[in-house]
Amino acid sequence: MLTAILCALALGYAVLRVAIGYPDPRRHYHRLGRGEVALISSAAEAMYPAGGPIPSSGLDADLPDYLERLMTASRLQTRILLHLLFFLVEHGTLLFPTPGRGGMRRFSSQDIEQRVAALDGWAESTLFVRRLVFTSLRAVLTMGYFAYPPVVRRLGLAPLAIESPICEADLLYPRIGEKPESIGMTAADLTPPSEGIPLPQDGPLHPGFAEPGA
Repeated sequence: MLTAILCALALGYAVLRVAIGYPDPRRHYHRLGRGEVALISSAAEAMYPAGGPIPSSGLDADLPDYLERLMTASRLQTRILLHLLFFLVEHGTLLFPTPGRGGMRRFSSQDIEQRVAALDGWAESTLFVRRLVFTSLRAVLTMGYFAYPPVVRRLGLAPLAIESPICEADLLYPRIGEKPESIGMTAADLTPPSEGIPLPQDGPLHPGFAEPGA
């Protein structure tokens, strides 16, 4: 009887910790759960806080949206590994509590100072596996952060607008990730080749990276 009660309590705590108490995300996600959205946002805020050398914070960059798109474009094995990565960081505080009160609470429920300390613990651990977890999390969050147009503009890496001519190869090969039937152009769409004039460094930016209203 005592064993059954303890098992029931453990199960109840597990459900409470994993599934209850997360805020509703601002949009619907197909690949990410509420807990994962909370983990990504809280880790992004801790890694890329506001007021740093780059004004845009991790929250500004909306990294859950980036990870949603990344997971949608990824294979099943990659998606499973990402789910496991997010779960491990979110609930790793059970095994590796952060300093201060409530150090065993899930990662996304802790204040930003504790989250920074938790990430430092992963990054500086003597255990290779823990350092690997941090490196993996930092890699996927950094990809999203440096894909955010204001960040790319701040670094001077925003791509310039290019008027790309339509050549015969465009009639044969679809865009990356698309199927052959997605090719919607014919020989009538061919244009003269580029004149080979280098782009001016102060030229207009690609529309996807230009400042609003520019």
